[in-house]
Amino acid sequence: MRAHNQNVFEKSNLAKRLLAQYLLSATVYFLCLFVCAAVSDLWLSKKVWHETDTFWPFLHWVQENIICFFLIILLAGWLMITLLFVLRALFYLRRVVAASEQLASGKEDFIRLPDALKQVQDELNQVWEKSKRNRELAREAEKRKNDLLVYLAHDLKTPLTSVIGYLTLLSEEPRLPHASRERFTGIALEKAERLEGLINEFFEITRFNLSVITLERETVNLSRMMEQLASEFLPLMREKKLTWENQIEPDILVFCDTQKLERVFDNLIRNAIFYSYPHTPLTIHLAREGADVKIMMINRGKTISPEKLSRIFEQFFRLDESRATARGGAGLGLAIAKEIVELHGGTITAQSENETIYFFVTLPVSGM
Repeated sequence: MRAHNQNVFEKSNLAKRLLAQYLLSATVYFLCLFVCAAVSDLWLSKKVWHETDTFWPFLHWVQENIICFFLIILLAGWLMITLLFVLRALFYLRRVVAASEQLASGKEDFIRLPDALKQVQDELNQVWEKSKRNRELAREAEKRKNDLLVYLAHDLKTPLTSVIGYLTLLSEEPRLPHASRERFTGIALEKAERLEGLINEFFEITRFNLSVITLERETVNLSRMMEQLASEFLPLMREKKLTWENQIEPDILVFCDTQKLERVFDNLIRNAIFYSYPHTPLTIHLAREGADVKIMMINRGKTISPEKLSRIFEQFFRLDESRATARGGAGLGLAIAKEIVELHGGTITAQSENETIYFFVTLPVSGM
């Protein structure tokens, strides 16, 4: 922290200003001393002095030791000027050190410095504001993660309790009708699959927080990849009677990490299906514009509020805050998608209005 403040101190050019003021003060003092000496000599030479005069002994000594006397006055004045500027520099340094300690302590107060250190003050306050924002973001992220873990722990307990309950019932009631046994077995299997999904979310959180995403690029036909992904979701779409209305320009080649981009669009399509109204169309627009590829995912669903839309790509943020749903995820999908797209040199944004949700993805064809 002190090293940073030292750099800020140097950036302010305060040392140069102090040196310039010091040299100017010393020069002015020397000139004034010479002028005073010349005027005094002229005035004293016009007057006749007698040994009985009060100042005669002193003036006689000065006359006998004129060079020594002049040097003493010169040195004394120069030392006083030097001491004054050293003390001023030390004062400024103490104020900067105190401000540095205030910054390190995390006090919720703006830093105040003398006017000569205004630039230092402004830069330190910028650091203070950035540090404050980072602390708030860290606290918010920690709170979201803790809330998520509490929710997931609750969700783990719920399907596990159901699995144990139905398996216990099957074990203790061997004479259950075949239809009831089949129904209870199906429910236990469904809850076990939900439990497996939640455990996978725990691993997903760990991987996202502890690993760095790296890309393994290759040239891929993005048009075919999008058509294939769309066809893979047809069984899931039939549950809500959804249909595709795609506008995909053929044979668009992109230099990218195929698996990671599949993950991006897989997540966007799943979200679109999950948040779509039944009996509505889903649309993928894919076209090349210059050196970029533009992808737009559209679905009909409840309009997302501006507040939620601004946080939609945050880690652990979920549009559906109710944990009762069996399809609620950890809130990492869009955060990971954003990181993958940005690693490719692209952008991803969202928009929602008139019960329509849009996701816009831009990717450079060259992957850079």
